[in-house]
Amino acid sequence: MSRIGKQPISLPPKVQVTIDGPDVTVKGPRGELKQSFHPDIAITQDGGSLVVTRPSDQRHHRALHGLTRALLNNMVLGVSQGFRRELEIEGVGYTAEMRGANLVMRLGFSHEVVVEPPQNIKFSVEERGRIIIIEGIDKQAVGQVAAEVRAWRPPEPYKGKGIRYRGEVIRRKAGKAGKVGGKGKK
Repeated sequence: MSRIGKQPISLPPKVQVTIDGPDVTVKGPRGELKQSFHPDIAITQDGGSLVVTRPSDQRHHRALHGLTRALLNNMVLGVSQGFRRELEIEGVGYTAEMRGANLVMRLGFSHEVVVEPPQNIKFSVEERGRIIIIEGIDKQAVGQVAAEVRAWRPPEPYKGKGIRYRGEVIRRKAGKAGKVGGKGKK
């Protein structure tokens, strides 16, 4: 059996799960998520936990078993705790600020970059415009928005300027050695 797939998902006290065939709806204090899963994979609720089972040991059923369990667990965690990604801005003059619900960044372009948050995503800025925090209940959506914000100015390897994930290590390059002395006159 799949090591991930066979683990039951414990439900926090304020989380309610509705299973309607392949469609699963999870409601919690932070919101509601709905997703359809493959009809071959059985999802059952045993008291305070969810159990995912597969019909056979075929390769595609084994793959769907762990995937379904991981997606369900992310839904439960999202509506109970939420997900969060933090981005750091590095570089002279590179800053971010909030303008209403929109994120406004100055990244060395001739214009400001304005990012509108998708549904169920919230931006915030800390430490004088150097840290961008992206929060939401859908793990995939939070990661996608973080990747799109980072794509505006990915970190470059020479000076390290740009937007990086918090704790991301950028391999630095030495750059040009420059000419020391050069050729003498003939």
